[in-house]
Amino acid sequence: MCYMGKPCYVARKRDLLFGDKVRIYPGMRTETQNGGKIIIGDNVSIGQNFHAVAVQNKLKIGSNVTISGNVFISNCDHTFNEENLLALEQPLIVKDTCIEDNCFIGYGAVILAGTHLGKHCVVGANSVLRGDFPDNTLLAGSPAKVLKKFETENKKWGKVQEV
Repeated sequence: MCYMGKPCYVARKRDLLFGDKVRIYPGMRTETQNGGKIIIGDNVSIGQNFHAVAVQNKLKIGSNVTISGNVFISNCDHTFNEENLLALEQPLIVKDTCIEDNCFIGYGAVILAGTHLGKHCVVGANSVLRGDFPDNTLLAGSPAKVLKKFETENKKWGKVQEV
């Protein structure tokens, strides 16, 4: 069963795959092109004004994920190397983007192409993510960096040692 609040805009419904118990609040916008797929796992809650873009490759959101409002996730970026071309006419860089199971994404976060967010991660509000982030981490900032790591032995969040 899935709840999808209105209004919502879904370009190419066949490329948007939902698991069970997905809840999407009003204002969602999803766009897929050239065989891109947006895959959402089971028991996912997505806040208002969510925007996701997938071109050619996959954008995957695992199970038991909570995404706050005004979050943007993409698997493509525009290059900007040609002076005489508009940004939208420039070539794309396309990379799989993946949010693993049991993550919490804070309000206003932006998750860029090629990001891999490990299991059981917390993303702070208004953070901008690009790159690989390990399991059991709390990250925040623009650009986001790991601030804490969940210690599974004692079930506490500990500060990350600075290098």
